[in-house]
Amino acid sequence: MKVLKFGGTSVGNADRLRKVSTLLPENEPIIVVLSAMAGTTNGLVEITGLAQAGRMLEATEKAKELENKHIKTAEELFKTKKYRKRGEEFVGILFHRITSKLTDGYNQNETNAIIALGEQLSVGLFHMLLTEQGKKAVYVPALEYMRVDKDGEPDYFYIEQNLKRLLHANPFASIHVTEGFICRNANGQVDNLGRGGSDYTAAIIGNVINANEVQIWTDIDGVHNNDPRFVSNTFPL
Repeated sequence: MKVLKFGGTSVGNADRLRKVSTLLPENEPIIVVLSAMAGTTNGLVEITGLAQAGRMLEATEKAKELENKHIKTAEELFKTKKYRKRGEEFVGILFHRITSKLTDGYNQNETNAIIALGEQLSVGLFHMLLTEQGKKAVYVPALEYMRVDKDGEPDYFYIEQNLKRLLHANPFASIHVTEGFICRNANGQVDNLGRGGSDYTAAIIGNVINANEVQIWTDIDGVHNNDPRFVSNTFPL
């Protein structure tokens, strides 16, 4: 089994999500790890920061902007009216979780749960896309197997036992789609693996399933001498 990880820019809009769907091999079982769409995690962090500062109106407005971006993605992503409707409803449900937390009185313990919605959004929409395309895809929720211990280190025994349980529950699926970055902590609360955590997720999964390969896909070829987002005329090493 192979593990393929796609970052935020690779899943940053409807066109790129469709492109990713064409890159998946269909003749072997794979696990696909996705980041949140580009800019989403930063937006969610901003929302939680505004909420913590008591600026609820601004936080709610920012959440609406982010929701509209994902609704637009859902509108453009699917070919059929049925799946467009499903996608828009899915986005609405997840953003309702955010707005309800903001309007019901913000609890700082909810910060990581809100931030985790970025990956849940991208994975949910991508899984729907694969289903619409007729591919044998199944959603494997990261929060049901990815956990860190009291020291913040991966709980490999727990991860292996629960991930394999979820994989064996869907023996006919060839594509298993899951979230990068997000996890639960030793107390069962929603947490994350830190910035760059989606790569870490892919590596952890590769370790526990003894994967043949772990592929980290990006929007550029190779390793460059500088960050091409900030420096022009970079080149691969």
